[in-house]
Amino acid sequence: MANGRLNQHERYRIHALHEAGCSLRGIAFALDRAPSTISRELRRNSPGRCYDPAQAQRISDHRRSQASRRKRIGPEHIARIEACLREDWSPEQVAGATGLASHEWIYQHIYAEQRRGGTLFKTLRRCRRQRRRRGMRDGRGQLRHRRSWRERPAVVEQRSRLGDWEIDSMHASSGKTVVVTMTERRSRLHLLAKSADRTAENVMRAIVGRLGRVRDGVHTLTADNGKEFAEHQTIAASLQADVYFADPYSAWQRGSNENANGLTRQYLPRGMDFAAITDEQLRWVEQRLNTRPRKTLGFKTPLDVFVKEFSNCVANQS
Repeated sequence: MANGRLNQHERYRIHALHEAGCSLRGIAFALDRAPSTISRELRRNSPGRCYDPAQAQRISDHRRSQASRRKRIGPEHIARIEACLREDWSPEQVAGATGLASHEWIYQHIYAEQRRGGTLFKTLRRCRRQRRRRGMRDGRGQLRHRRSWRERPAVVEQRSRLGDWEIDSMHASSGKTVVVTMTERRSRLHLLAKSADRTAENVMRAIVGRLGRVRDGVHTLTADNGKEFAEHQTIAASLQADVYFADPYSAWQRGSNENANGLTRQYLPRGMDFAAITDEQLRWVEQRLNTRPRKTLGFKTPLDVFVKEFSNCVANQS
């Protein structure tokens, strides 16, 4: 099988075979190329609906010329990139916020530094545990008077307003203490509160105590289906908000919170003694997570977005 870049002759053959109705595998077989090579060529070098071999060649040549003129990343820029990584920013966050290098370059720099005995690789995210497949039945029973997440107003799914939260609880491998996590869907602000155990009453107090400070920025809460949220009616009354529930073992229905929980595990691993955690430590973790630029927010930080929109909410209600 041939390797290397496609040439102009091959591009004209791709065009002819594609116009004749040949499948990707058929074209690949005729050119002795991998099917992925043909698929990538048609995807990357077809700005219009039709594949033009001459235009595809020009696009490829331009891409190669741009690659050969990449600027060298100097020591001062590398130092700044590494400083951001040590603040627990991801390579994509560093690339988007600083513009100093692509996230691919930053990953390669981390791996090269690791081979030299460096420690930057430790800043990368840890793998997450597997979860149950969607649709598996729950053996824990149903909460009383629960409302399904499917009953939420359309505005919640649209993320067009501030105040729609997703909540869950994180537990350690041992001990009763849990950390309740609360993620605001629009800004991705992530808040943490400690609860002595997973009893519904203590978890309710943790949620009301934390979100009560931003009551004007709370409209709905979407919770995990755990029994620790059995006091959801008290939570709703205290915060003057509506509470909904995801389906059992369907964390994807609370995607923002699930993603934030994965990031939180970098600081609160399962082997940690949650009983020894102080409120100051939880505020520090919040600060680390909420001051990272996010691609989905145009590389603004969750804290910046939340503060700006929450201030507008308060001003509009006064």
